[in-house]
Amino acid sequence: MKYDKILLEHGGGGLLSNELIAEYFLPHFKNPYLERLEDSAVLTIGNQKLCFTTDSYVVSPVFFPGGNIGSLAVHGTVNDLSVCGGKPLYLSCGFILEEGFPFDSLETIIQTMAKAAAEANVNIVTGDTKVVTRGAVDGIFINTSGIGLVEYPGLLAVKNIQPGDVVILNGTIGDHGAAIMKSRENLGLTAEILSDSAPLNDLIAGVLKASPNIHCMRDATRGGLGAILAEIAKSAQVRIDVNERSIPVQDNVRGVCEILGLDPLFLANEGKMILFCPAVEAQAVLAAMHGHKYGHHAAIIGSVSRAAQGRVVLKTSIGGERIVDLPTGELVPRIC
Repeated sequence: MKYDKILLEHGGGGLLSNELIAEYFLPHFKNPYLERLEDSAVLTIGNQKLCFTTDSYVVSPVFFPGGNIGSLAVHGTVNDLSVCGGKPLYLSCGFILEEGFPFDSLETIIQTMAKAAAEANVNIVTGDTKVVTRGAVDGIFINTSGIGLVEYPGLLAVKNIQPGDVVILNGTIGDHGAAIMKSRENLGLTAEILSDSAPLNDLIAGVLKASPNIHCMRDATRGGLGAILAEIAKSAQVRIDVNERSIPVQDNVRGVCEILGLDPLFLANEGKMILFCPAVEAQAVLAAMHGHKYGHHAAIIGSVSRAAQGRVVLKTSIGGERIVDLPTGELVPRIC
């Protein structure tokens, strides 16, 4: 379907986001690096493989339980580099500030970014600042780019996913999206919900050391677990069977979803990743995850086959099955 103007849904990480990229950006920017459509570009310069990524953050509210836009920006960029097998090294950051934005809020955000970068063992080495008139930006937007070294011998890519692979998730889903929605909507819930925003590079380094046969990794941010699985199934042309009972979800996150009529499968995450590996490697991967603070609740949630190519089939908790498609519409605006 053609549109005359950009809609909010084009930035939601669902079907319209994919169509926007495929119909407008790819035809003009087409090259082998971009066409892979992974979370980072993997580039070869001489004998060295590098990974490079960029992202922009427009979350509302700027401060949320468990973090703020600054920590989110660092974590998101570090994770995009890491799931491509990279060791993150250097970041840039660009600030677009609205006239009147409080200096104390800016300083808190900067301090949090510095702390997040230190935990991830990366340096912020360059940046830019712009100030725009009131109303041109909602307080503050941040862009971060990152570069790292790729030392993993295998290529982590959707095209490497094979029948017989298992799907492993490193923890509970929907925490970030639920924390944002609870804060934004002032829901009268006593249970605290914290964003899962976290740097996953150390966890991923341990996983890659534990197994030389990881086929693909992705972080499940915009669109959540459901969207990223649907994207991968379509791109790899495989069937992914997922067991709903195996997907860890906190009870308070389920509560927010029930109140707002949302599905935790499609809520954003900022500290969760999925990986595909041969079944024989699964226990080594799980052991590496369970021994890390960001992988305590890791679980096998599904498997890959060739049947019904390009489809994700969810076995529900009541024993039925349903197809998981890319979401349409803007389910939870301004989540990251």
